[in-house]
Amino acid sequence: MKPNTHPVYNPVTITCACGTAYKTRSGRNEDFHVDVCAACHPFFTGKQKLMDIAGRVEKFKTKYSATAEKAAASKAGKAAVKAKAEKADKAAEKAPKAKA
Repeated sequence: MKPNTHPVYNPVTITCACGTAYKTRSGRNEDFHVDVCAACHPFFTGKQKLMDIAGRVEKFKTKYSATAEKAAASKAGKAAVKAKAEKADKAAEKAPKAKA
């Protein structure tokens, strides 16, 4: 095997903006500074807030509620046409047949 192919892993400290420090090893020789870590990230702490920016939820609801209304109206229209066709079929069955 070739010598010196693997990097040297030095002990470093990763420091978060909240003050939490983690000791680890890295190929870099300097300490890391991060903005968010598992100790302060809302997803991991359970303090996550769902924010509706620029009314996106309302925009989605209005967009697709109109689609749902159209689908319901279309379904009702198809049911009416089907009922009318069935009524015409029954009337045709009851009518006396003309002799040729």
